[in-house]
Amino acid sequence: MTTTLRLSSQDQTHHLAELLADHATSGLTVLLDGPVGAGKTTLARRIIQTCLAKTGQSEDVPSPTFTIVQTYEAGPLEIWHADLYRLTSTAELSELGLDAAFDTAFCIVEWPDRLGDAAPPALRLDLSYDTAEDARLCTIAASSEPTEKLAHMLTKAFPQ
Repeated sequence: MTTTLRLSSQDQTHHLAELLADHATSGLTVLLDGPVGAGKTTLARRIIQTCLAKTGQSEDVPSPTFTIVQTYEAGPLEIWHADLYRLTSTAELSELGLDAAFDTAFCIVEWPDRLGDAAPPALRLDLSYDTAEDARLCTIAASSEPTEKLAHMLTKAFPQ
């Protein structure tokens, strides 16, 4: 299943992030793709902040561009936020522990092309900016039954 959502306001982008946070579970991976400035980190930050707020926590959520991986504890949910832009080899994934985290944590991965064949079944969000419409476009693709259900729910939440 692949569908494209038009997010015509920041509120709609926040709503998307909050819906994703509502369904965040261990073993779920969200891959965020798109060019620089498409909103990958902004979306990831809002997902993580919403997950933390549900457990009464508030924390700064910096971009992991230089650290590559940031982790958070939202109650029993472990969250891994990875920005793989600076990765030069898929061999570095095991050094980071990201391959193991795919099974045990809720993972949000920016620049997922750097995963190569190591990409797990995931919900993929390709973000872009439509300057003619002054809106963000979010193309959603699912690669497993659980992510298909999540993609369908997201599509229903944003009637086009």
